[in-house]
Amino acid sequence: MKTQITEFERSKDWLVCIDSDGCAMDTMEVKHRKCFGPMAVKVWALEDVADRFLTVWNNVNLYSSTRGINRFKGLVRTFEEMEALGYQMPDFEEIKKWTEETSELSNPSLVSAIENTGSHQLDLTLTWSLMVNESIESLAGEDRPFPNVLEGLASIYPRADIAIISSANGKAVVEEWTRHGLSPYVELMCGQEAGSKAYCIGAVKTLGDYHSENVLMIGDSPGDLAAAKDNGVLFYPIIAGDEASSWETLAKSAIGKFIDGTFSGDYQDSLIERFNKSLSTDS
Repeated sequence: MKTQITEFERSKDWLVCIDSDGCAMDTMEVKHRKCFGPMAVKVWALEDVADRFLTVWNNVNLYSSTRGINRFKGLVRTFEEMEALGYQMPDFEEIKKWTEETSELSNPSLVSAIENTGSHQLDLTLTWSLMVNESIESLAGEDRPFPNVLEGLASIYPRADIAIISSANGKAVVEEWTRHGLSPYVELMCGQEAGSKAYCIGAVKTLGDYHSENVLMIGDSPGDLAAAKDNGVLFYPIIAGDEASSWETLAKSAIGKFIDGTFSGDYQDSLIERFNKSLSTDS
């Protein structure tokens, strides 16, 4: 299994890209409830509004149309929604500016920005992000793949190259997939350090010289759908709360349709319609 896009080598005519957290791995809920939100409360001393902050955090990151948003953008979005509700938040303008201007939403990019600007806001953000990573490492044993993921991978593997395209910390993703015996099915594993999902899909597609109709993105968030659309490739949704059934359908019928060329059109449209309806936009 490779972890650098430049090391990837095409071996089949089809490519399947798969998100990790909340899509293949049942890690999204526990990471946000035990790591991301609580560490933000601690770093920015938000104990007085912790209950409301954590509710907004979980809605932004788990239960709305921004599900799966990058951690740094999710932080800014939560601060913004808290302010809109009338709560006084710490100054986050420099954090927001960095998320809008950086070419890479990752810890190494954040370190470079801090070295260039000396920003206290960005320094706090890095402290938070590193604390999140450390706390995620302590969750070993609480992460597991969703039911039918192994069966889904087994149905894909003989027919298509598999690349994991995740916005999570790359080291954690590799450890999780290895720990649960899923990594033998994977040719390439990209975490947040490799770039945005849209970039990674496009880079692998170009490097492997795949036809657009021969590339499928499997994901659970609107960001995954957007990344697929940005690259003109197909999309299969994993429905939050119905992950096992989503993976079962993938293994039994969707992959076959993808390979035989009948996936696009009405079939994909019906899947995406159901996916969009499953995500509430309420705060």
